[in-house]
Amino acid sequence: MKYVYPPRLCALMTVFSLSLGMSTGVNGQNRIDTQRPDAPELAAYGEHKVGVRTLELVNPNQIDVVNIDTTNPDFSSLPKYDRPLTVELWYPAAEDAKGSQVQTTYLRDGKTEIEVVGKAMRDAAPVQSSEPLPFVIISHGYPGNRYLLSHLGENLASKGYVVASIDHTDSTYRTLGAFKSTLINRPLDQGFVLDEIERLNKTSDFFLHHGVDTQNTAIIGYSMGGYGAVIMSGAGITQQAAESKNMVPSGLLAMYQEGSTSQAKRPDSRIKTVIAFAPWGMNYQVWNEQGLDDINVPMLFVAGSVDDVSGYENGVRALWQNAKNTERALLTYENANHSAGAPMPAPEESFYYNEELGFNVSTHYTDAVWASSRMNNIAQHFTTAWLGKYLKKNADMHDYLDLVPSSNDGKWAKDKNGEKKPEHTHWKGFENRTAKGLKFEWLAPQQ
Repeated sequence: MKYVYPPRLCALMTVFSLSLGMSTGVNGQNRIDTQRPDAPELAAYGEHKVGVRTLELVNPNQIDVVNIDTTNPDFSSLPKYDRPLTVELWYPAAEDAKGSQVQTTYLRDGKTEIEVVGKAMRDAAPVQSSEPLPFVIISHGYPGNRYLLSHLGENLASKGYVVASIDHTDSTYRTLGAFKSTLINRPLDQGFVLDEIERLNKTSDFFLHHGVDTQNTAIIGYSMGGYGAVIMSGAGITQQAAESKNMVPSGLLAMYQEGSTSQAKRPDSRIKTVIAFAPWGMNYQVWNEQGLDDINVPMLFVAGSVDDVSGYENGVRALWQNAKNTERALLTYENANHSAGAPMPAPEESFYYNEELGFNVSTHYTDAVWASSRMNNIAQHFTTAWLGKYLKKNADMHDYLDLVPSSNDGKWAKDKNGEKKPEHTHWKGFENRTAKGLKFEWLAPQQ
């Protein structure tokens, strides 16, 4: 006897099959451009082809935090060096652009070289735009590298942004050094890359000459990149954090302390908004209400509700609640941990136990509950809406952000022609039955 499956079950089986076929390891390729059948509307790639190039930047005469002599009680002579920063630059490419779509990088183990595949074409010719394009800086976690959020970088470039993702020296899989270097250098690296792209943009031999609008910049940071982005948004750290011998013994963190002359210069007027994925620090008393009062750019926070690295109630959610002088939103992946939305899908080569690290390398990228490609698509959707609203001034994007707080409470109510009924409250941009397990909450200034 042949069993006939109900139509709804058949549809679900089809979606499941397609999802399996689009996994990161399909045909031996580590795809970063997966668009699942249940991807929300704004996750889709934009109208532009995408190019990618690597820039080797050097920030001269920086404090060599890793080699500070902590036995010197007055730190009267801090070592200096020229700090190298490799930056991956995604940009809209010309219609007839060509180039390899295979990019080479390293796994979390810092040793295994892998290939990732997306839509970006290596060294492709840029699109000729009549106006300079908004600029986005991406800052990875500790450890990480410039490809960790590559799914987001090339997706945004297809929508008309120039995106610079930084390899933070001393924080990458290959250059992993003292954590104190990350604490000091994250905001400095982010600011330097903004300055350097602005400088290059004015030079005639830069391939994007006059093509980047650095006066219209966003910072996207994940984990320790989020820590740096929060500081760049204006939030001064506490005296306790600045003076903690467990943080940076030299007292260098005082440059970010609330009320200091140096921190008072932030946020840079060129930075119009910040998106912080799982920003680290609030759960370690790095900020308090007074320091967070100095944030005055719109902010989108993204978190997993069971984040055991940056914390949720005492971490990311507390940051969101206490940034009271700006409008801000919080996107929560229910039951997701620290990898909510940001890391690319785990490369096929990462599925092995590394004795030296003491864990399966794939867990650096994955979540126990959510599929990475699903989280990535949701992140692409909300990032597109947020940057569309705050960098491109597209008023239509607000409708994608004006939502009932819990996606599970949204009601699908459309007539046979697809027109919304008055009782329709389902999240805009999500197909029926796909907006589940999420929260999106707003707070206005002074709330």
